Amino acid sequence: MIEARRLHILRAVADHRTVTAAAAALYLTPSAVSQQLTALEQETGHRLVERGARGVRLTPAGEILLRHTHAVLAQLERADAELAAYHSGAAGTVTVAAFATGIGLVVAPALARLAADAPGIRVRVQDAEGDASLPMVLDRRVDIAVAVEYRGAPGADDPRLTRVPLYAEPFDAVLPLGHALAGLPSLRALSELSHDTWIGPYPGNPCHDVVVLACEHAGFRPRLEHQSDDFRAVVALASAGAGVALVPRAALRDMDLGGVVVRPLDGAPTRRVFAAVRCGAEEHPLIRPVLSALDGAAAARGTAPAVR
Repeated sequence: MIEARRLHILRAVADHRTVTAAAAALYLTPSAVSQQLTALEQETGHRLVERGARGVRLTPAGEILLRHTHAVLAQLERADAELAAYHSGAAGTVTVAAFATGIGLVVAPALARLAADAPGIRVRVQDAEGDASLPMVLDRRVDIAVAVEYRGAPGADDPRLTRVPLYAEPFDAVLPLGHALAGLPSLRALSELSHDTWIGPYPGNPCHDVVVLACEHAGFRPRLEHQSDDFRAVVALASAGAGVALVPRAALRDMDLGGVVVRPLDGAPTRRVFAAVRCGAEEHPLIRPVLSALDGAAAARGTAPAVR
């Protein structure tokens, strides 16, 4: 009989590619993870992982078991949700990981909705970049992620996750007041900024990928001389004449834009934001109201233009 906790370990190793990283995510020691993998191989009668200089990879037998693991763990999540519903599930704590703009735009308003509609549910919020929250959900460190699409992100058809789309917003061009194109009502093409100095997030930030890919599709690679993951810092640098930037529209809300102009861009790249939970957990009586509140907050707020 295969133990479910060993399936959790197999999936963590597949996700993180090393025993050490999987152990850290599961709050176990590497030796404990290795022991559980060995026990799982003994239970199944197959070699499931291969260790190499670059980490661990699954064998063909391990890949077969991983596919079943996704289904088994999702069904266990559903069983937990149904049992919690049977026990009423009216009170408890849900942990949400979200990036800063998402917290302001949808998470905080969702908390206000829940305080009125489901006062027994306590929500704990953790600030996490858009590419960090999904691994936190899969590693069971949080219940819900508010995340963005990014290169390498689990796809919408990933069997480990259930998604709830929240909102999509364009990136706007942020230009210094003295820029040659500042007087135009909009920019026709991103290539008009191909010779400028750029300001943008660090590599690894999902918005970095969006900006670089959009520029590459426009036929150039941006000359990123200034980097910050804080969009207020990005706008401050642009207002000082340090360069141009693309910034998600919602991130420009309530900012001091006195030293810049913000212009919409034809064919602008888009940041798509969604909530995600482990597959099967979406019907949990504590998680379902939080997802509904996030969805309602996103629908109520929208993404009004920040152009001036």
